[in-house]
Amino acid sequence: MSGRVGELSPSQEESLAQFRANIQDVLSALPSSEDAFLLRWLRARNFNLQKSEDMLRKHVEFRKQQDLAHILEWQPPEVVKLYSASSVCGHDREGGPVWYHVVKHLDLKGLLLSAPRQDLLRGYLRVCELLLCECERQSQKLGKKVEKITVIFDFDGLSLRHLWKPGVDFAQECLSVMEANYPELLRHLIVVRAPSLFAVAFNLIKSYLSPETYKKLVILRENWKQELPKFISADQLPAEFGGTMTDPDGDPKCPSKISYGGEVPRRYYLRQQLRTRYESSASVGRGSSQQVEHEILLPGCVLRWQFASDGGDIGFGVFLKTKMGERQRAGEMTEVLPSQRYDAHLVPEDGSLTCPKAGVYVLRFDNTYSLVHSKHISYTVEVLLPDQTFMEKVEKF
Repeated sequence: MSGRVGELSPSQEESLAQFRANIQDVLSALPSSEDAFLLRWLRARNFNLQKSEDMLRKHVEFRKQQDLAHILEWQPPEVVKLYSASSVCGHDREGGPVWYHVVKHLDLKGLLLSAPRQDLLRGYLRVCELLLCECERQSQKLGKKVEKITVIFDFDGLSLRHLWKPGVDFAQECLSVMEANYPELLRHLIVVRAPSLFAVAFNLIKSYLSPETYKKLVILRENWKQELPKFISADQLPAEFGGTMTDPDGDPKCPSKISYGGEVPRRYYLRQQLRTRYESSASVGRGSSQQVEHEILLPGCVLRWQFASDGGDIGFGVFLKTKMGERQRAGEMTEVLPSQRYDAHLVPEDGSLTCPKAGVYVLRFDNTYSLVHSKHISYTVEVLLPDQTFMEKVEKF
C-alpha cells in the first residue's frame, strides 16, 4: 500500500521532494515520514514551500511542548472522561473514523471549573492522536489509504448558556490548535439540528476555521436523519442519528459508545471562579446608577455581559430605550431583564439575552438603594451578531 495519496502534478512532485529535503532535520520527530503525511502540510498551504515548512516546524515544537509522542499513555481527569460530550464511534463510508460532539447537555462551564484548561485541551489532542491511529489501522485493514475523518456536531439544545464567554474562548483556542496541528484531516464537518441561535455561535468561531475547513462544512436540515446515512452507512451510525446501531440492550443512543455530557457535579469543582479580565470599569455613586448603552441593529443578536463589583452588591437589569438621544430613567424604558441585586462582590456575574427587536439596549447598574456606599464595577459587554453567510448556506439545504 502506497504512502502517497492522490495524483500529483510534476510541479507538486517536485515540491514534495524539496519539502522532504528541507525538513530532513525534523523528520525523526514526526509521527510519520510517509508522503501522505507530508502532503497534509503542503496541501494546507497550497504547496507554498516556505509556509508549509513554517507550519510543520511549529508543529514539531508543539509536539514537544505537549509531549504528543506519549499522549496516548496519558489519562484525562475523570471529569473530562465523563462529561466532555466528545466521542469516537463507527466509520464513514470511506473507512475513516467518526468523531461526535453533542452540545445539548455539555456543561463547559462546569468542566472549566473542574479541570485545568490544559488538561481539557490535552483531552482533545489525545482524541486527535487516537483518530490518526485509527486511520492507520483502517488503512491496514482495508488495504487502501485512509487519512480523513468525519466530524458530527449535534447542536440540538444549543442555548445562551453555551455562549458563556470563557467557554467560547476555549472553543476558539481548540479550533486554532486543531487547524494548526492537524491539517487536511477532515473529510466532512457535518452539523445537524442547528437552531437559529447557531448563526450567532457560528459567527464567534468562523474566523478560526480555515477556508478549506469551511468548504467541508455540511449543514443538514429537517431531513438530517435521512441524509446522514449518505455519509455513514446505517450499521456504523447510531439509531439516534438515523442508523441501525444500538447498544446491546437496544438503546438507540448508544451511550456505551457516545458521551452525551451532563451537568458537572460540584464535587469536581477545583475553584469557584475563573480569572476574568474586564474591558471597562466605573464608579457608581451612592444613591445613583450607571447606564451602558449598546445599539442593536437587527433582531436575533445576542447581548452578552460579565461584571464584578467592589464595595458590596450591585443591582443590574437590561432595558430598551423608548426615546433616542437622551438618557432615560428606568421607569421610562421598557424592561427586558428585570433588575435585581447581585452579590457580584463575592462571585462575578455573567449572562446573555437574545434581543427580540432592534434598538438601543441599556445595561443599568443600580446603586440607588445604597445611601451610604458607592460601588466600583468592572464589566465587559459584547454584541454577538448572527452570521449572514451561514444563514444563506442553511437556506441551500
